[in-house]
Amino acid sequence: MTPRLQQSIRLLQMGSVELEAFVDSQIEENPLLKRDEPDGAPDAVAAPGERDPRSDAARDRFGSAENFAAMPRGAGAFDADGPGPEERVAAAPSLRDRLERQLVLDIADSRDRLIGRAIIDALDPSGWFTADLEDFALALGARPEDVERVLLRLQQCEPAGLFARSLAECLALQLRDRGRYGPAMAALLDNLDLLAAGRFDALGKACGVNGDELARMVRELRSLDPKPATALDGEAAALPVVPDILVRAHPGGGWAVELNDEALPRVLVDREYYARVHGGAASDAVREFLADRLSSANWLVKALHQRAETMLKVAAELVRRQHAFFAHGVGHLRPLTLRDIAEVVGVHESTVSRVTANKYLAAPPGVFELKYFFTAAIAGTDGGALHSAEAVRHRLKALIDAEEPGRTLSDDKLVAAMRIDGIDIARRTVAKYRETMGIPSSVQRRRRKLAAAGGKGH
Repeated sequence: MTPRLQQSIRLLQMGSVELEAFVDSQIEENPLLKRDEPDGAPDAVAAPGERDPRSDAARDRFGSAENFAAMPRGAGAFDADGPGPEERVAAAPSLRDRLERQLVLDIADSRDRLIGRAIIDALDPSGWFTADLEDFALALGARPEDVERVLLRLQQCEPAGLFARSLAECLALQLRDRGRYGPAMAALLDNLDLLAAGRFDALGKACGVNGDELARMVRELRSLDPKPATALDGEAAALPVVPDILVRAHPGGGWAVELNDEALPRVLVDREYYARVHGGAASDAVREFLADRLSSANWLVKALHQRAETMLKVAAELVRRQHAFFAHGVGHLRPLTLRDIAEVVGVHESTVSRVTANKYLAAPPGVFELKYFFTAAIAGTDGGALHSAEAVRHRLKALIDAEEPGRTLSDDKLVAAMRIDGIDIARRTVAKYRETMGIPSSVQRRRRKLAAAGGKGH
C-alpha cells in the first residue's frame, strides 16, 4: 500500500475537525495550495478532469419511486422557513481523540489499528462495546478472534472500564486498574443480582467473606463508574459538532441530502504561481521540488473530491434506507449493515465503515452520528418483518417507562410483551439491552417507583 493510498484511506475516516487541521497543515507545507474563496475561480478547484462532487453526486437518484434525491448545497430546493439543521449542534466527543492516540502508541500492526478504530467508533455513549462480536467481525471482513484480541488490548485504555461488554466486565476492568480484583470481587461481580435484591447473607456466602468485608467490597464497587465515557462530557460539551451531512424534507416529498459546506474544506492549486516560479527556476533541484509539490497538490484536491463524492453517495443511500426513521422516529429504524450500503454504492464494506466514522448527520429530528443508523436485526415472530436493534431498545424502554409502580415487568414479561408486538427476542437479549441502557432490574424499579410514589401500591 503506497503512502498516498494510505493517506487517502485515512482521509475517508477523518471527521470535520481533524480534516480541517490536516488541510491547514498541507497548505502550510505546500506553496502551491491555497483555500478556495467563495468568489474564486470555480474551474481552479478541481484537478484536471475532475468536477465538483456536490454537483456530480447530486445527479445520482436513489429510489426515485420514493421521490428521494441527493442534492447539492444551495440548490434552492429546501424550505427556507425556520432554522435549518446546520444550525443544530451536538456535543463532540473528545474521548475518541484520546483513544486514537492510545491506539497508535499501543498497537503497531496496521490491520489491528484498522480493527481498533472500528471498535472505537462502535462505542456507545457510556463507553461500552455492545455490538455482537461475530456480526461486527463479519462486517469488517475480519476474524472474530482478531477482533476480540484487539478489543482486549483496547480494554487497557484510559479511563479504565471502557470497551466493556457488560456491567460486570466494566466494573472488573476498573477493579483490575486499581489492583483490587481478586476471587472475592470476582464472585461479587458474578452475583450482582443478589446485590440488587439486597440478599447480603447469600452474597457473603457466595464471596466467602464476612459482613464487614462484604460491606467494604460493596462500598468500593459503588465508587466505580458504570459509564466511564460520561466522565468527559463536561469537556466535550464545549466543542460543537459541525454536521457533515444535511437532510431536509423535500418540497415534493421525501428527503433531500446535501454536504455541508462548513464541514468540507475546499482547496485549489495555484497554477498561476506555479507557472511564474517554474519559469524562473534557476536549477533542476528547484524544478524537481516544484513538480513534487504540484503532484502533491493535485493529489490532495482529487482525494478531497473523492472523499466528498463517496460520503454523499453513502449518506444518500443510508437516508433512502432509513426514510421511515426521518418521517416517524426511532421506532421505525430499519436493520442496516455496512454490506447493504456497500453493495448499492459499489464500494467495499471497509470503505463504508471509514466514511461513516466520525461523521454527523443533521436532520429535523436532531444530530446523529452516521454509525447510529447501522443496527443489527431482531427477528419478527412467525417469520414477520425484521426489527432493528435500536428500535427494539426504544420499544423496550417505552414498556418500562409505562410501568405502574407496583406492577413492574420482569425480563420474562418484557419478552412476552415484545412478542405481542411481533418482536421475537430472547430473555438474555432483553437483559443485555436493559443493562446497556442503565435500567435496573424489575425488583429495583419496583422499589424506586413505589418510593417515588410515596409508598402507593402496597
